[in-house]
Amino acid sequence: MNTVDKFARVNALRPAMKRARPVTAVTGRGEGDRGGDLVALLGATSERTRYGEHLVVRRWYSQPEPCAPLNGALQLLAPGAARLAANPEQWLFLDTETTGLAGGTGTYAFLVGVAWWDGVGLQVEQFFLRDFGDEHSMLVALAARLAARPVLVTFNGKSFDWPLLETRYRMTRSISVPEPAAHLDLLHPARQVWRLRLGSVRLAELERSVLGAPSSLADWDRSSDVRSEMIPHIYFDFLRGGSAVPLLDVLRHNQMDLRGLAAIATRMATLLDAPEHADAHALDLYGISRLVRRRGEQPAAAGHARRLYERALQSGLPGTVDRAARLELAALAKRDGDYVRACALWEELVRDVGADLRVRPSHHSSEGGQTHRSAPTACPTLDAIEACEQLAMYYEHHATDESGPQRALEFTEEALAALRRAARAGLISPERHARLRARLERRRVRLLRGLSSQAQSPELPARPRDANRNAQCQNLILD
Repeated sequence: MNTVDKFARVNALRPAMKRARPVTAVTGRGEGDRGGDLVALLGATSERTRYGEHLVVRRWYSQPEPCAPLNGALQLLAPGAARLAANPEQWLFLDTETTGLAGGTGTYAFLVGVAWWDGVGLQVEQFFLRDFGDEHSMLVALAARLAARPVLVTFNGKSFDWPLLETRYRMTRSISVPEPAAHLDLLHPARQVWRLRLGSVRLAELERSVLGAPSSLADWDRSSDVRSEMIPHIYFDFLRGGSAVPLLDVLRHNQMDLRGLAAIATRMATLLDAPEHADAHALDLYGISRLVRRRGEQPAAAGHARRLYERALQSGLPGTVDRAARLELAALAKRDGDYVRACALWEELVRDVGADLRVRPSHHSSEGGQTHRSAPTACPTLDAIEACEQLAMYYEHHATDESGPQRALEFTEEALAALRRAARAGLISPERHARLRARLERRRVRLLRGLSSQAQSPELPARPRDANRNAQCQNLILD
């Protein structure tokens, strides 16, 4: 909790100062008609529970349209979630506006927005605290909404919104904490799917880049949206007797967050339900491939992930991501026992990296009278080391032809040569270098010993070294 938030909350609890305000100002409860003007300004209704009153603002939107029931997407969005979560009619979208962004027991959720699919549109409901005395009443109303639709859908709600509300329930010592049947936090799958392409996966960024808002959504305009960090200050100013007019911007911000959350949920569910048929960017397909590989149920998910990796590679990935995708796809193929595909991927990677490194050292740039040799990136060399080591393992343990041990030795030596190059360029930490070198040297010694034993055995004459194959390997990665 920062100092500004701490003292702002303390000041908010003090009696409002007697000061002259414009006649047009609408102030909070406790003056005149106890907030009747505030109700009219916000377009709210006052609702009562056994603990008192709170304000409720309701809006209905025809867009975004409801999400279809989930099939394969549920396991990716929330592994192990109850099957109830596959039914969007049971979803309750939730977003809060609070008195501080740091959380903690002194932080209040003064505005709690919920939304759910209602017919062919989205029903939005917002619970507003005119002062902190309304909190118990609001928490009762929120618990009733969650009981009716027990699947919580949030964006970073597992880390912030819901823990904050759980704390507020516990601090009442009289209202039980409602237990969602499932909690779908869309932030984490959004990072997996879109972060590589977009960098930022803030909700507003997803609205622009994934949904294509505002063109894809009616009456959508974030151009005048209030900044999140200003929202606590607006509320504290209202509590101290300031104008309530800026609260309209806060309510609108919360409404748009809920609509954006619902639209992203629909887009993500559609994408994850049938990614192999989706019209998606290559980087998005790669992100989905990784998500399926990590969260999918085995063994069906392995085959699904392999198909997605293949499609992502065919769609055209940038260099560094392309190499990572090939290594991950090769690992899946190896796990399935498909060494033909795995070796093809490893050899492609070694060949391509070798060609790339043969070009890079020849380029020089002059700056300030000095000539600088352009250093290769870390990824090509380290990826090639891994590919060479995997090929050495295959030829040592799984290859059936007689040249297997010799080829395993050649790839081991190539990996050691690439490792020396990486160390000289500072592309690898000393600790990792030591571990890799020790492992590769052990393999090299073992292979040399085996080949020497074969050469000395009268029953097994020594195999001549394949000069052509060795020359090809030497050209794969330059030392």
